[in-house]
Amino acid sequence: MPMKQQRSRPATPVPLADLRAQHQQLGPDLQAAIDRVFAASDFVLGKEVRQFEEEWAAYCGTSDAIGCANGTDALELALSAIGVGSGDEVITVANTFAATAEAIVRCGAVPRFIDVDPQTLLMDVTGLERAITPRTRAVIPVHLYGSCVDMKAVMAIAARYGIVVIEDAAQAQGATSWGTRSGATGHAGCFSFYPGKNLGACGDAGAVVTSDPELAARVRQARDHGRAGKKYEHVMVGRNSRMDGLQGAILRVKLRHLDAWNARRREIAAMYRDLLTGSGVVPIVVPESSEPVYHQFVVRTAQRETLREALTVRGIQTGIHYPIPLHQQPAFAAYGPESFGEVLKATDAAAAEIVSLPMFPELSDADVRRVAASVQTCLQSPAAAVA
Repeated sequence: MPMKQQRSRPATPVPLADLRAQHQQLGPDLQAAIDRVFAASDFVLGKEVRQFEEEWAAYCGTSDAIGCANGTDALELALSAIGVGSGDEVITVANTFAATAEAIVRCGAVPRFIDVDPQTLLMDVTGLERAITPRTRAVIPVHLYGSCVDMKAVMAIAARYGIVVIEDAAQAQGATSWGTRSGATGHAGCFSFYPGKNLGACGDAGAVVTSDPELAARVRQARDHGRAGKKYEHVMVGRNSRMDGLQGAILRVKLRHLDAWNARRREIAAMYRDLLTGSGVVPIVVPESSEPVYHQFVVRTAQRETLREALTVRGIQTGIHYPIPLHQQPAFAAYGPESFGEVLKATDAAAAEIVSLPMFPELSDADVRRVAASVQTCLQSPAAAVA
């Protein structure tokens, strides 16, 4: 009798990110941290949050860290603390998540979008100075994909015009600009600890870091209903943006591993860059001033949809960060750059070509090679990609 032909097993999927792998490795330590919080019943702020704030400030190189509910609140709290409000303008970029501009608008201010550098896709600092007007109150450089904007250049311009710098470091925990950790060069730095971040909570959480004690005090009061240290005394109209004790405890466990995770991300990125040579995709450039932490590994290709479809067939997940720039979003239509005479040529061009490949510390060398080989095959022989 003829032998039955065995079907080959489908390859194990390669996700864009894998939180389960991380949590499986940290399981006992995370459970011990959770048990501590339940034993103390210290669920909102409390000891674990205070200790995380001290450890995060020390890690970033600032005198203060103030935990809050999420990264969006961190931006809004920082902007409010420096007095940004109605009639003010805040310069930022459109190649970012909505939260950056959202926080500006919620303070009553106007986001003024400037273009990005076509190679790094970070704020084009050469365009910053011409965007400053008498209404400019602050600038928010966004450290996207895990690389930092040139903060020396930003701070020099801001100092000349007397404007405040708030770093959006949501994707850059541990990255540096000229040797200084993200968040520590500006007047304040804002972090998200959304689960998928390099340092992620098990739910929403965020923080503001600063070495300005007065700014820190205002943020600390504002996040807790404007309290002045006593439960029923309120010195300002604040909000409820307190970090949960569980998230503080979980982040303390994960912080001990952040440098090792970031180092592994850099190893993976180096492999990608080597293996993707000649593939037809172009990795985003990292500024010489920054040591990156590769929150995402982003490449550009004019054949993005062809590539994504072919990789999906092969069980490889990809993402786009971000497919619609903020100035093209209905929510921010009133703040179009054309009203300021800006043309976001590099931003618009990138939005049509960027694609994020799998990137997380637990990604194996074999899977990195598999992803890279698949990219090579898909773009050099599209017909073979779906065979």
